[in-house]
Amino acid sequence: MQILQQLTIIHPELLSTIEATVRIENDPFMALTIEHIGLGPRGLPALSITHYGEQNGDLMRDPEMCFEIEIENGYAKRFHPFYYRSDYVGVEQFSVIHDGTDPDNKPACRICARMLRQQIEFARMWDANLAAQGFVKAHTATLNL
Repeated sequence: MQILQQLTIIHPELLSTIEATVRIENDPFMALTIEHIGLGPRGLPALSITHYGEQNGDLMRDPEMCFEIEIENGYAKRFHPFYYRSDYVGVEQFSVIHDGTDPDNKPACRICARMLRQQIEFARMWDANLAAQGFVKAHTATLNL
């Protein structure tokens, strides 16, 4: 996702600091929150990107996606989705699930290829929408970059 690529350049702590968080307000759209959530199912650093809404006083994800990050020379190079959730429609999907370790003591995973393809396609569409809605531009304007 290009938005994650851009935000990890602006905020490199998103690549390495658990619970590092960036929240972007961009009216009239729902706020966007990006957070480092630790390691994903393949053992790579992971980010959550979420629009939060509210219903009956509860925070609702609309949607949330989680991505593992391949990092090269201190920069995010690739983002691999592994989780999708939308609270308003009651959907939660894990396309990659940690399943112990392999004989080399590396994380072993089960992958649902069809679900992973759907998450990749949704991430491309959502990324294009976030770019068109100007989230990075709105965020950098608050930083005086």
